[in-house]
Amino acid sequence: MIPYGRQHIEQEEIDAVSEVLQSDFITQGPKVPLFEAKVIKAVGGKFALAVNSATSALHIACLALGFGRDKLLWTSPNSFVASSNVGLLCGGNVDFVDIDPGTLNMSVTQLRKKLEQAEKASALPDIVMPVHFGGEPCDMREIHNLARQYGFAIIEDASHAIGAHYRDTRIGDCRYSDITVFSFHPVKIITTAEGGMAMTNDAGLAEKMAMLRTHGVTRDTDLFVGDADGPWSFQQLELGLNYRMTDIQAALGAIQISRLEAFIERRQVLAKQYDELLKNLPVISQIRHADNRSSLHLYVVRIDPDATDVSRKQAFAGMRSGGVGVNVHYIPIHTHPYYQKLGFGAGDFPQAENYYAQALTLPLYPDLSDEDQLKVVATLKQVLDG
Repeated sequence: MIPYGRQHIEQEEIDAVSEVLQSDFITQGPKVPLFEAKVIKAVGGKFALAVNSATSALHIACLALGFGRDKLLWTSPNSFVASSNVGLLCGGNVDFVDIDPGTLNMSVTQLRKKLEQAEKASALPDIVMPVHFGGEPCDMREIHNLARQYGFAIIEDASHAIGAHYRDTRIGDCRYSDITVFSFHPVKIITTAEGGMAMTNDAGLAEKMAMLRTHGVTRDTDLFVGDADGPWSFQQLELGLNYRMTDIQAALGAIQISRLEAFIERRQVLAKQYDELLKNLPVISQIRHADNRSSLHLYVVRIDPDATDVSRKQAFAGMRSGGVGVNVHYIPIHTHPYYQKLGFGAGDFPQAENYYAQALTLPLYPDLSDEDQLKVVATLKQVLDG
């Protein structure tokens, strides 16, 4: 079975992890700050906070921005549930902004319209969380302009997008956001097995997130309330969590980040080949803007119902039976039973729902061979031909 995504691990990564396992530090040691520094160099941004998952990074990002009870977060319905769950975990409320049918990202037109309505109802969001779906950057400059007009904070959910460029900026430099979050899950661009990172240019937010990822505890005596009892002292100043990344994971990440450009270049080659190979098939690919560089975490297509009678469900089954491990990204968050219990329902965000009904994720990862890619396309053609 050709998988839809797969990590790339070489002997250098294995050696780096083995070295940590034989060292004095396998949890909190020198590799975590080393990895953070390398990510800063690769993507920009002044501060990097490594944690055990992107969900954890999104959670502490919300907390650091003061999000909680009676606060409102808006995000995209076309994402994994973590994007909105973190708002609920903070005790706040969540809502969604429908997507653009071309880019599959949060629609700026819909965002502007919803903000105008929310202002009249005195129900503006405290945080807007655009999701760079598949690695294609959202229109961050326009979202940032709206943030200045309406007064909300921005968290970029860039779980798919390390290595992506928006216009003349790198995703992660936080030019247009308060905090940007990356994921290092094995099917993402680079991996630490599980892991995530929050980037920010705000020293106060960085200090707050650093404390929140470590139980709300600090050993910095300059932050102590009163005097230290002795050199062993630490104080809990916040209600934090244990979201730390281990040195084992960071050692893996420190090697992986050195391969980032090579990984992106191979994904770009494969995506352009898909563009050419698929142009005569009844599918519609995600729009990638020429001014951006997508990191191409995913290559998604829509089965065009006007050009074939084959449904997405039939295509999915046919591809799997043909040895191609396709997937579907994503079931719209608001259609899950948990969110329906919160009052959301089918029809609330029609563009996300229409996309989902047609969506199919094709295999894309650096080690996908040209031969296997041809097999993917040949199998898809056979399936869509019925």
